[in-house]
Amino acid sequence: MRRSQLFATAACLSLVCAPFAANAQFAPSGTGGPPSPTVPGLGNGTTASENGNTSGDRGNPYEPTAQTPAQKGFFAGPSPYAPQAPGVNAANLPDDPSLDPSQVPQMVPQQSASPAAGDWAAYGNDDSETRYSPLSEITPENASQLQEAFVYHTGSYPRKGQVNKWAAETTPIKVGDGLYMCSALNDIMKLDPTTGKEIWRHNLGVKYESIPYTAACKGVTYFTSSQVPEGQPCHNRIIEATLDMRLVEVDADTGNACQSFGFNGQINLMQGLGESVPGFVSMTTPPPVVNGVVVVNHEVLDGQRRWAPSGVIRGYDAESGKFVWAWDVNNPDDHNQPTGNNHYSRGTPNSWAAMTGDNELGLVYVPTGNSASDYYSALRSPLENKVSSAVVAIDVKTGSPRWVFQTVHKDVWDYDIGSQATKIDMPGQDGQTVPALIMPTKRGQTFVLDRRTGQPILPVEERPAPSPGVIPGDPRSPTQPWSTGMPALRLPDMKEKDMWGMSPIDQLFCRIKFRRANYVGEFTPPSVDKPWIEYPGYNGGSDWGSMSYDPKSGILIANWNVTPMYDQLVTRKKADQLGLMPVDDPNYKPGGGGAEGNGAMEGTPYGIVVTPFWDQYTGMMCNRPPYGMITAIDMKHGQKVLWQHPLGTARANGPWGLPTGLPWEIGTPNNGGSVVTAGGVIFIAAATDNQIRAIDERTGKVLWEHVLPGGGQANPMTYEANGHQYVAIMAGGHHFMMTPVTDQLVVFKLPDNKG
Repeated sequence: MRRSQLFATAACLSLVCAPFAANAQFAPSGTGGPPSPTVPGLGNGTTASENGNTSGDRGNPYEPTAQTPAQKGFFAGPSPYAPQAPGVNAANLPDDPSLDPSQVPQMVPQQSASPAAGDWAAYGNDDSETRYSPLSEITPENASQLQEAFVYHTGSYPRKGQVNKWAAETTPIKVGDGLYMCSALNDIMKLDPTTGKEIWRHNLGVKYESIPYTAACKGVTYFTSSQVPEGQPCHNRIIEATLDMRLVEVDADTGNACQSFGFNGQINLMQGLGESVPGFVSMTTPPPVVNGVVVVNHEVLDGQRRWAPSGVIRGYDAESGKFVWAWDVNNPDDHNQPTGNNHYSRGTPNSWAAMTGDNELGLVYVPTGNSASDYYSALRSPLENKVSSAVVAIDVKTGSPRWVFQTVHKDVWDYDIGSQATKIDMPGQDGQTVPALIMPTKRGQTFVLDRRTGQPILPVEERPAPSPGVIPGDPRSPTQPWSTGMPALRLPDMKEKDMWGMSPIDQLFCRIKFRRANYVGEFTPPSVDKPWIEYPGYNGGSDWGSMSYDPKSGILIANWNVTPMYDQLVTRKKADQLGLMPVDDPNYKPGGGGAEGNGAMEGTPYGIVVTPFWDQYTGMMCNRPPYGMITAIDMKHGQKVLWQHPLGTARANGPWGLPTGLPWEIGTPNNGGSVVTAGGVIFIAAATDNQIRAIDERTGKVLWEHVLPGGGQANPMTYEANGHQYVAIMAGGHHFMMTPVTDQLVVFKLPDNKG
């Protein structure tokens, strides 16, 4: 994901992927000679342990080594074997010891397995991550009476002299008498759920320098120990993964560090990642605990260098913090921590989205991105090609993938998966139900899989795609997967006649831009001679807000984006002229390439220039609105669209960045997802008009809307306390979406004398 500004109809809209789509990256497909023209396997329901490095040596077999100098022009800057820069190990923590997987203590049932009716026990409420609540006090009949109950200030916002990189994205959890949340810079808080009074606060001291793409903390995890007796400190714990790569556990009652976990309640997750600088690698999502193993992923900044830090997935004992296993893509049979000067294989696909755990099957479902350097694939290994832009089911006892389903083959469009998967039950043969997994994508293709095997439950077709491409030695896959059994969350391919503008001159300008670019529909290959149009863009379809699902009605709610991009590869010489350099270059300056702009992609022949497909003079998109939508799909009766309409008005948006104040439902780009309740009401903010809405689940009618103090780029949640239903939204805003940034959690309820 990259910094770019989109302004829709009357909307000054900045196109933002999930704050950490800046994590999809690139990988090798050859050793130094011509890359193999072999098309990667489809990855649908296959295992991921084929064709890998089975020598047992740690490191990427395609990566330059300390003994083997890199080919000139394909590796520049610091060696991956160089020491980590000061501040990377934020708390100067010692190396973490290992624990044999067979020694992980058995986990007791967790609150998220079956949340109390009034609780919201996990990021998506429950282990299925449905974002559904059984609460029904708020209904279509009374939702219009909602009013503010309280506002809580986290205290996290840009200080004087700091560039605004804030986008809190926080969804609190509620368990028992506590509302637990994190600030954008990872302080952990417990609040009174009826008043918002702060009960305790654990300050972790995350520094501004550690902010990667965005200062964000999407949430925390509630964990109950099987080793500490009830009533003792740290029987119930709050787990958080931080921007500066620490895994932390504190006592849920007091906020004190759990001394039995790691080193004074924390462990260093930079261990084994090799050379890095602060902010290159970070974590923003709440880690799941599956059968006693807390599983961590992390983002790696986009567009930096081919041999960026590894995208390794790791498991730790949730009780002690000891290392249990690693899944290192290019070393699939080595699940140990690296020792000495070794490190996990560099530049492999990373996963920045929220993962989903499955205690019954002993799996964690990991949405992946690309290898380091998104828009060039000739250096990717066969194993990287198999698992990029995929959902990977990892066995939490071994760290080995049990199955892989790939959503894009040889991805060079930054179509990394930003959404969290949702578990549901689907009807099968002979009255049986099939355990299913819903996996949304940025393409707007929603895949429904058997979560035991990764095989599609609803039809998936391999369709011809533009091939072989135009970049020498970097052919595209001749086919791509399409989920034909689900409605596509996208609009038809663009045509020149669809170009749009505020005036005939603007429309002409956009027509000229359209003609000057390569565009043959979805999967138009990258090009160097002129720009290419990427549509859906990397912020198209579904992103980190994911979907919500009502298991009673069978209705699936999805909000999505319609935001094309205008991209062009540039030669290394041109990239140097543009001043593009990776974040770990001593000469790097903000704005000179990286996640907040165009990318150096150091170590490949090309840099990348990425912009919205817009009229840069007015700041308006070249494609006609809408730019954001919301859709309800009936999953119990043939996956039919029940209703669909634009999401977001022009009230806070306009040409040249000027708000119009107009309530037109034009549909704006949106980040953040929805909540659906047993009362038949959907709650969602997400759009750039800075409003939260209550929507009738059955009809799509907007029942209530409220202007927030900042952008609502977060997932809302709902809970019950003292007999009342509350709805909470973090109105933290989003710097890339250009919505107002605040430190305010806003909570609503019906009046005491509700009708």
